[in-house]
Amino acid sequence: LEIEARRRQYGIRHLTPADVAADSGAGGDGKMGFTLTRHLSEEGHDVTVIDHNAEILERTGDILDVACLRGDGISLAVLAEAGADECDLLIAVTSRDEVNIICCMLARKLGARHTIARVRNPEYAKSLFFIREELGLSMLINPEMDAATEIFRLLRFPTALKIDFLAKGRVELLTFRLTADSPLAGKALHALKSRVLVCTVQRDGAVYIPDGDFVLQGGDTISVTASPKDVAAFFHTTGIRGQKIKSVMIVGGGKISFYLARLLCESGLQVKILEKDKERCDLLSELLPRAMVICGDGSDQTLLMEEDLDRTDALVALTNMDEENVIISMFATLHEVGKVIAKINHISLDKILEKSGVDCTVTPHLISSNQIVQYVRAMQNSRGNGVESMVRLGSGAVEALEFHVKESFEACDVSLKTLALKKELLIASIIRGGKVIYPTGSDCIRAGDNVIVITMRQRLEDLNDILL
Repeated sequence: LEIEARRRQYGIRHLTPADVAADSGAGGDGKMGFTLTRHLSEEGHDVTVIDHNAEILERTGDILDVACLRGDGISLAVLAEAGADECDLLIAVTSRDEVNIICCMLARKLGARHTIARVRNPEYAKSLFFIREELGLSMLINPEMDAATEIFRLLRFPTALKIDFLAKGRVELLTFRLTADSPLAGKALHALKSRVLVCTVQRDGAVYIPDGDFVLQGGDTISVTASPKDVAAFFHTTGIRGQKIKSVMIVGGGKISFYLARLLCESGLQVKILEKDKERCDLLSELLPRAMVICGDGSDQTLLMEEDLDRTDALVALTNMDEENVIISMFATLHEVGKVIAKINHISLDKILEKSGVDCTVTPHLISSNQIVQYVRAMQNSRGNGVESMVRLGSGAVEALEFHVKESFEACDVSLKTLALKKELLIASIIRGGKVIYPTGSDCIRAGDNVIVITMRQRLEDLNDILL
């Protein structure tokens, strides 16, 4: 009873052809768990949510078409009742790393085929591979580390609003907004002399998968795909890349800040962290000797100016409060800081930030949720021409899907210009022998290739689904 009374909110989730167990109470407020439950349910999986918090279960059951079970996530009896012994996948994303690991170990002993655990403690970061291999876990996720990595990529290309990778990093998807004086504004896509492909265009709330006659305008938000080398050349020749970032101010000293500062320091950038908790400042100073750690309230505008905000190349707002991050980011934008990134947990704040000129945000639980959905799709489709990886573009309205082509694909070795493809769909690239091909009508898809497909048609489960 004492242990139960002290246990914080948590839960689990599993995915099977007939059963999926899921946690909706992760992190004490259910953001990660609820997002995962929603995504997996929308993917057509049967989901069972386990949590000891009745309010969370009631809210989840009312909003989503999932089964809910109240109980202890590390109770063998509860796991057995939820069907963990027959499930294809169990995902433990509670707020406690140890609970997640134990839950996965128990599920594996019961017979769960795959398990995923959220592990967030920086002390475990260097041992993640050992933990996964020795305990038989299928995958480990660290939302804070993943968020830091994404922010680091965004700072590498300051103009980019979002950066995703497919084909094990061989293909990059970059999203950025065109300014009114952009050299691309007013040009039709077929007139662009570049090896990059424009995949999506967002304009006035609508999302398009454009053809060659589509004319770009200032204010458009576009996503382009190419190899890292071609993306760099594209940004250079069009003058879009922007000023190189040499100094970064981070407001907030949490886990994301630690991971990010470590990446930045290792890359030789000047890093300044503002954190108001004295003990946390002492710890960060010890762990990050190359970073300057300032003990003070980063939401204090006077302090920001005293610490040379107006001379900083980039500001990243990473406090625990969305509202503070919004205000700090807006203030930095007013003072013309070159790159401003805000961490937000509530996606609805995106619109407020966008209207204020802050259009680069990071949501940790969404990043990790998308990774898990990718894993689930790959696991499901491993026997056919299934999805290897997936990223969402255009505020989630468009998906970029990577398929591995097997001999069962009905259009192998058929030229693309003769294929009857479904509407709102684009074959963006073909990866063959480690090389990226940006296909023309005379190219074809062969067995053994990996193919990147951009689509507004949700839930393409097999490469054959692209054909009419």
